[in-house]
Amino acid sequence: MNLLFKALNDQTRREILEYLKEKDLTAGEIADKAGLVVSVKEGQFVYYSLNTTVMDEMLKWILQFKTEK
Repeated sequence: MNLLFKALNDQTRREILEYLKEKDLTAGEIADKAGLVVSVKEGQFVYYSLNTTVMDEMLKWILQFKTEK
């Protein structure tokens, strides 16, 4: 039971449950909805990459609190 509450405490996991309530999704579709994956179509190929923008912004915010010693 504790694992259930721990899982539901995570905002991202709750959002995924909301998506899955509407319809079944593949892992790739979930990643697209979460903004974790960027896709670029070139001709008949689709190239996927991780969207690191959100992580970069978070790290910049954290680093502003770094103190010089």
